Amino acid sequence: MNAIELLKHDHETLKQVFERLDKTTERGVKTRGELMRHLHEELTIHTRLEEEIFYPAFKAASSKEGDILFHEATEEHRAVEALILPDLEKTEPSSVEFAGRAKVLKDMVEHHIEEEEEDMLPKAGELLGEDRLEELGTQMETRRKELRKQLAEGHAT
Repeated sequence: MNAIELLKHDHETLKQVFERLDKTTERGVKTRGELMRHLHEELTIHTRLEEEIFYPAFKAASSKEGDILFHEATEEHRAVEALILPDLEKTEPSSVEFAGRAKVLKDMVEHHIEEEEEDMLPKAGELLGEDRLEELGTQMETRRKELRKQLAEGHAT
């Protein structure tokens, strides 16, 4: 799978988890907890793959416009990782606030996905070419396996 296909697949996975989370109610504490763990894992892995492998390759191949897209995307990651996700994870799943905070996270991530799929990924396809995208996809798959293992053991580095 090339890097762009891999990232789009991740995007679909995230959208599905958010859709399932949207359908929960205050009484679905256990389900919300499980979905939050799954969401946290998927976001962590996806973000690492982009920041460690894909974004640097994109930035190296692009011009100033690509540089701007790179910095905007990493700032969106930072906002989710440092502010929105930790706040949601501290919110009691049985509370009304949980649904509101989950919606804010969903909106932020979906906005990020939309920008990547409309701007960054098409540009990356042009700039990097099929061989490089395949190479990056292979690196990302290998890294994904490492990260899943580390998360399962309780520590991602």
